Amino acid sequence: MPSFPRTRLRRLRRTGALRDLVRETTLAPSDFVLPLFLEEGLEGRSPLEAMPGVDRLGLAAAVDEAGEAHALGSPAVLLFGIPAEKDPEGSGAWDDEGIVQLATRAIKAAHPDLLVITDLCLCEYTSHGHCGLLRDDGAVDNDGSLELLARTAVSQARAGADAVAPSDMMDGRVGSIRAALDDEGLTDTPIIAYSAKFASAFYGPFREAVDSTPAFGDRRSYQMDAGNGDEAVREVLLDVEEGADVVMVKPAVPYLDVIWRVKERTPRTT
Repeated sequence: MPSFPRTRLRRLRRTGALRDLVRETTLAPSDFVLPLFLEEGLEGRSPLEAMPGVDRLGLAAAVDEAGEAHALGSPAVLLFGIPAEKDPEGSGAWDDEGIVQLATRAIKAAHPDLLVITDLCLCEYTSHGHCGLLRDDGAVDNDGSLELLARTAVSQARAGADAVAPSDMMDGRVGSIRAALDDEGLTDTPIIAYSAKFASAFYGPFREAVDSTPAFGDRRSYQMDAGNGDEAVREVLLDVEEGADVVMVKPAVPYLDVIWRVKERTPRTT
């Protein structure tokens, strides 16, 4: 090492202040988005057995919880809704007086500087628990679901959502949502896309939280196969092409290699 002793990398490790100054990767409350599970008609809170310390929230409790998160330094909350009634189309998703829309207005009124992101999917609202319309043979109708997802995005954005986050994994959904938002003059609403969402048992507690476990079958026909890293990158690039402002790989920890590959291929935030 001809640069030694002139070059000594330990110089910048000598004190805590120096280490803080040159730290390349940081993790702080400002990096976290808090999910909130909102139940229509609920007063107060209802504990979730699958997630100790986490509750389903009524409207007032959601406003309070959002305020506490903001006070701790979190910049945003992500809203998931559980309607009082479900149907095969998931019509509660685009109800302008639905629980997510009501909570969005209430949280923005109480905490205007807090970002509100809305989960954009039909599974919480459908009686069958799948993320889109069903055909007569029980398969999810990809193209028939796009209009409903776009309608939901417009309703959420009109309610004041700072960003919408489609998590359904239908082909073409980002382009359909972007077109619908733009047609309604909502051109400033970003799309945070679950671009490479792998089928995973890790979602089990979330499905209990929002009561969205499929009534039959599973979601492997639209969520990604665990072994397909190349396809994941392709999914991300397609979402970028369709207008996604932020892309995600989910679940994150088992797919850190995919996150790295995505970061190498696209400038979009991951």
